[in-house]
Amino acid sequence: MNDMPVNAKPAFYTVREAARTLRVAPSTLYRVIRDGEFPAIRLRTRYVVPAIALERLLERAAETGGLVDPARIAAERRATREFDKAAGGAPW
Repeated sequence: MNDMPVNAKPAFYTVREAARTLRVAPSTLYRVIRDGEFPAIRLRTRYVVPAIALERLLERAAETGGLVDPARIAAERRATREFDKAAGGAPW
């Protein structure tokens, strides 16, 4: 049974739901997720997109009025993690 209130937002979206929100094909979103260029969580063979990640991307686009590139954001985060790891900082 679903105990979620009627107006409650989900914590995660399926790839198909997130793709619909972004107005792209699910196959496109799967591709960028697999390439590590879009935030998602892998649960065995399934992917889910955190709602907060999608909301932040949309907010960032609205705030800046410019291009938001999730691939660049992911690359910056990877570089930061690698730097922190090399410097003996946090592993994430």
